[in-house]
Order: sequence, then structure tokens, then C-alpha cells
Amino acid sequence: MSLSKKKLTVVIVTFKSDHVIHDCIKSIPNQINIIIVDNSNDKKFKNYIEKSYRNVTCILSSKNLGMGSGNNLGLKHVKTDFAIILNPDVILENDTIEKIIDTSKEIDSFAILAPISSDKSIPNYKIFNKSNEYNKKKYFEVDTVDGFAMILNLKKINQFRDFKNFIYFDENFFMYLENDDFCKRIKDLGENIYVIRNAKIKHLGAKAVNQKYSYEIELSRNWHWMWSKFYFNKKYYGFFFAILNGLPSFLSSSIKFLIYIILNKKNKKEVYFQRISGFLNALIGNNSFYRPRLKK
Repeated sequence: MSLSKKKLTVVIVTFKSDHVIHDCIKSIPNQINIIIVDNSNDKKFKNYIEKSYRNVTCILSSKNLGMGSGNNLGLKHVKTDFAIILNPDVILENDTIEKIIDTSKEIDSFAILAPISSDKSIPNYKIFNKSNEYNKKKYFEVDTVDGFAMILNLKKINQFRDFKNFIYFDENFFMYLENDDFCKRIKDLGENIYVIRNAKIKHLGAKAVNQKYSYEIELSRNWHWMWSKFYFNKKYYGFFFAILNGLPSFLSSSIKFLIYIILNKKNKKEVYFQRISGFLNALIGNNSFYRPRLKK
């Protein structure tokens, strides 16, 4: 089962990403089909994107589903054996896809491949056995990769009942840790995840949403980071572990919230309030309901 451009579809989930999506699309070879899932009902965006690029199909989700659910929606429409998940603020180098394809031929079996971040100070993977990282091969095995760039071997993954009905990412996560959850389930099934050393991508980092919404997005990120961390830990390690693991951040956020009330720093106060709220809502079992309140 060899990887090729014809057997590869790109899935990109967007949300107010007009400012970065074009650079992302232009960095992808135009022989590869692209599915964009826009977390909105913006028909103007859909028409513009589809008229601008012959290899792009845009699906409107009608509401903000988040990253995991948005990717699941896009993957339902993939007809190829492989799919690459990309964030809209990712740019591929000229030969990234070719190097992924060439190196994949040297790997006996894999469920997930990933290119490597061009910024070495911010690796896009986690690895528990560091000796794997220093082998002399073009690739090395990892435990998890960041969700902004990952290639899924759908034909292999679809063999497992854990991923039936195209639910690859746990849709309880709105944002954060859905990729760690996905990779953990893949590893628990005994499958392999590899990073390819010479296939590079540039991740702009937290630039997927237009910067005019930066404050509202910051509030959302702080809420969901606390919620997702608690949910992930509860799912795999139990309720009491999740409390103990999250308690230091909760207490720290509570102290900072009180300090910023005294200092009358409205924005800072709101950030730490959202952290407190995210933790408490996860603690009592509420779903990840918070959505950024964007002004038109």
C-alpha cells in the first residue's frame, strides 16, 4: 500500500482564516485534492475558495464544531487511502510532499506519519524513548504528533472498530489534546507513528484565526486548555488524577484572578476567570460548550 499524490487528500479546518489559507493552499501541489471544512455558514467564502482553486472543495459546517469534529467531517468525504490533516496556518516547503512519499516507501507499516517543524525549538512531536530520535534513518518513531500536520493511513486505521463511522478524533474535545488522544489510541492498538526528518513544514503558530479576534480567541483557548486537560486525564487516568493534576493550575489561576480584580486589569482578570471556569466545568462533567464571542 504505497503513498502517492493520487492516493492523498488534504483536509484543512478553517475558522476566520481568510488571511492565511491562501499561502497554505498554494504550498500544496495542485495535483492533490483539498477539502476545506469552514466552521461557519459563510457561502461567500465557500464560493470564493472553490472558484479560486480547481482542486479545492469547501464544506460549510454551519456552526463552529472545533478542530476534532471539523476534521472528522472532512475525513468523511475523503475517497483516498491517505489523508493529511493541516491547519490553515501551516506552509509546506516545495519538496515536503515528495519527501514524505519517498520516505514512506522505506517504512514497513504505519498508521500516522508527520513532517517535522522547521522550528527546532518547538518540536511538533512527543517521544518517550529518546533513543529513537537519534537513529540514522530518515524517520523515527514517536508517541504523539501535533495535529497541525499529520498524515493518516486511513485504510489501516479503518480496520479498527475504535474508529468506525469516521469518528477518528474524540468530538468531546473542542480544541486542544484531540491529537494526543487520537495518537494514544493508535499507539494502544500497537500501531506506529513516525516523523520524517527531512520533510519540513512551517507552522505560524496561533495564527489560524484572524488577529482582530485575538482577545476572544485567547479567552476560548484558556477555557478549553483547562477543560481538555481535565477531560483527557479523567478519560485515561481517572477522576482523582485529573483533579490532582489540574489543581495547581486552578489554584494559581484563582490567585491571579483575585490579584487582577484588585489591580483593575479587566482583560487579565477575564483570562484567568476562563481558566477557572474551564476547570470547574470539566470537574462537574459539563461538555466543552464555550465558544469565542466574535464581534462582526
